[in-house]
Amino acid sequence: MRWDSLTQDIRYASRSLRRDKGFFTTAILVVGLGIGANTAIFGVVNTLLFRPLQVSKPDRLVLISNTGREGDLSSVTSRVANYLDWRRSTRTMEDMAAWFAFFDYGTYSMVGAGDPERLVGVDVSQNFLSFLGVQPALGRGFTEEEAKWQGSPAVILTHGLWQRRFGADPNIIGRALTLNDRSVRVVGVLPASFDFSTMFTPGSRVDILVPFPLSQETDRWGNTLAVLGRLRPNVTVQQAQAEFDVINEQIRRAHPDRWTFGAKLTPLQEYLTGRFRRGLLVLLCAVAAVLLVGCTNLSNLMLSRAASRRKEMAIRSALGAGRTRLIRQMLTESLFVSILGALLGLIFAWVGIRSLSAIQGFSIPLLRTVRMDSTALLFTTIVTLATAFLFGLIPAIQTSGHKDAGALKDAGRGMLEGRGAAWTRGALVISEVALACVLLVGAGLLLRSFVRVLDVNLGFRPENAASWRVDTGQKYSTPAQQDAFYERLVRAVEAVPGVASAGITDALPLSRDRSWGVAARGVQYPKGEMPLGHPRLVDRGYLRTMGIPFIAGRDFDARDTSTSEKVIVVNRKMARRLWPGQNPLGQIVSASGERRVVGVVGNVRHQALEEEGGLEFYLPLTQASKGSVELVVRTRVPLASAVPAIQRALRSVDGNLPTAEYHELSELIERAVSPRRFLVMLLGAFAVAALLLASIGIYGVVSYSVGRRTQEIGIRMALGATASAVRRQVMKQTVALVSGGIAAGLIGALIAARLMSSLLYRLEPADPITLLGTMFLLLVVAILAAYAPARRASRVDPMASLRTE
Repeated sequence: MRWDSLTQDIRYASRSLRRDKGFFTTAILVVGLGIGANTAIFGVVNTLLFRPLQVSKPDRLVLISNTGREGDLSSVTSRVANYLDWRRSTRTMEDMAAWFAFFDYGTYSMVGAGDPERLVGVDVSQNFLSFLGVQPALGRGFTEEEAKWQGSPAVILTHGLWQRRFGADPNIIGRALTLNDRSVRVVGVLPASFDFSTMFTPGSRVDILVPFPLSQETDRWGNTLAVLGRLRPNVTVQQAQAEFDVINEQIRRAHPDRWTFGAKLTPLQEYLTGRFRRGLLVLLCAVAAVLLVGCTNLSNLMLSRAASRRKEMAIRSALGAGRTRLIRQMLTESLFVSILGALLGLIFAWVGIRSLSAIQGFSIPLLRTVRMDSTALLFTTIVTLATAFLFGLIPAIQTSGHKDAGALKDAGRGMLEGRGAAWTRGALVISEVALACVLLVGAGLLLRSFVRVLDVNLGFRPENAASWRVDTGQKYSTPAQQDAFYERLVRAVEAVPGVASAGITDALPLSRDRSWGVAARGVQYPKGEMPLGHPRLVDRGYLRTMGIPFIAGRDFDARDTSTSEKVIVVNRKMARRLWPGQNPLGQIVSASGERRVVGVVGNVRHQALEEEGGLEFYLPLTQASKGSVELVVRTRVPLASAVPAIQRALRSVDGNLPTAEYHELSELIERAVSPRRFLVMLLGAFAVAALLLASIGIYGVVSYSVGRRTQEIGIRMALGATASAVRRQVMKQTVALVSGGIAAGLIGALIAARLMSSLLYRLEPADPITLLGTMFLLLVVAILAAYAPARRASRVDPMASLRTE
């Protein structure tokens, strides 16, 4: 093909599209929305599933998790002694690093640099940053001296905290901060490119890194470390797994007194995003389906436009233009539209990606790092070319095939359309409806699953309740001082008008998790089969404030002191597990020492909304060691109106207590369901877009068909057909066309639903309500889309239509 021929095609396409500005604008907008949505979702999928992590040698990083029986942190984390033994013994690992997985059980109150503020800090091994290849933007990493037990206090600021709280002060290195009544020196600032929370703790906030001492003292804390390893070159995960199995067996023989442990090696990328893979691929397929619906719509538009160009094409053919040249000309117009649409789509994609990455509260790893990159641009280019081919090929073939002499004459409005073009137009509508049906069924299933998840019995009442994180720091160092401080805090808050009750716990539902071994007195459990329970340290007002119902026995009260008999409240599931068929009240259970059961409460979904509550037990705060706690407040009035008075009450007890940050308990639910909400929100939007495009396509085809059949309709009405009969005939043909699309779509939807069954909650893929609802919705939309053309057809003037040439 010569260059002058190509430029001639481009100039002709430009002139042709300028003459038809309505078509031009509509086509570019449809293509732009379709390509923009595809590029944005591809950017998310590429970042989460395919793009290498922004750390050193990411393909060789693995997470080394414990192999406990439960899914809580205590069962997947490792103790310090095991980590040190692994580092000494491994030959398949180039290096290892770790962080303290239970970091959110403690917080840091910063005072002296503006208003008191609560900071979230992560304890990391001394080599953590160098292991990941992260170079601080300012300063340095931790030294061995700082990483010793009771070593020199040091802290590294995240880039966000450095900018927000310290105005990006370049002289911050070496400054002393007061954290938890202790002077701590700033030794570094993280680069903006490294965000610990978005990689390892999505949906949460991290402000500082502090050194974690790998010592005998921290080893006594039990399974607390999340461990990372970097494979040596040419070493596979399977080879490293085999080595760790041998090392663990050696450790068991040498240290039989250690707790049950194991090591499961998982590529870090798979660990971070593997559980989201199916949902993201569903989104990618869904947005591709929306683009296909848009392409079929454009094909129908171009077929309608081509009907008016039959004479033009016939003239060009008569003057010597071959069919290949005519097809090329039509595809050039399609490519012209696609390129302009792609440019608009890139703007839409950029806005969409910025919006998605800025959403707070979604517990999806790496979501905040989604960006437009060269891979996304390459994807856009490929999609642009494919789009031009998809919506331009069929009209090009149809239009270029008209060589008959009749095409040289002006076609009257009443001229019947050729069967081939009518069949093609109908097939495109059926395809649109089928794709829309698949998307609607998928969105409907996920929406119904989402509603069912939200409808579960939580075991507590989140409405009109909020929590404040409280840390006593060094000011209240003894258990007695801490107990007195918490008592004053609760009493001050309960005195606020509008407050119903207040209570304290070390772990709110759906936030932190850990497990301890529990055993009924006198029962011998096989090795490795001792029940694991989830402990919660609470005061005597917590269970009442949370609305956790009592089944039997009593709550904690003033009798339960540090010197009285140790007591425990268990949940229904734990009572049935430890004492089946017996009265649990008065029983003795071993849980951090022997304790007497004084109460039984209902089960609470502490780990996930989709999971039933596990074995849970509550210990009085006065009889346990304490760290940071959560003050929970329930109000009788709207929460927002009571918050200022609650904050004043807290500051009246301790003026250095950070009070600005609080969380409504409903946020716990929001965060727990955020991956589902993300999927439902986007898939639902795509399904609505497909439905809208399908309705436009139905309207366009019926309207065009009515316009082409004006003479035929006029003859029928002249022969006695009534207006209502004409309307019924048009509607009947539309319903028949749409029914074909629904039938094809339901088959595809059932296949797609089975592939995404793991995303459903208590719902069958062939859910009859969803399927019937989709069928009904599509039929209603089809009838509404066809009503205006049908009404116009019934108003045809027989005499005027018969006079039309």
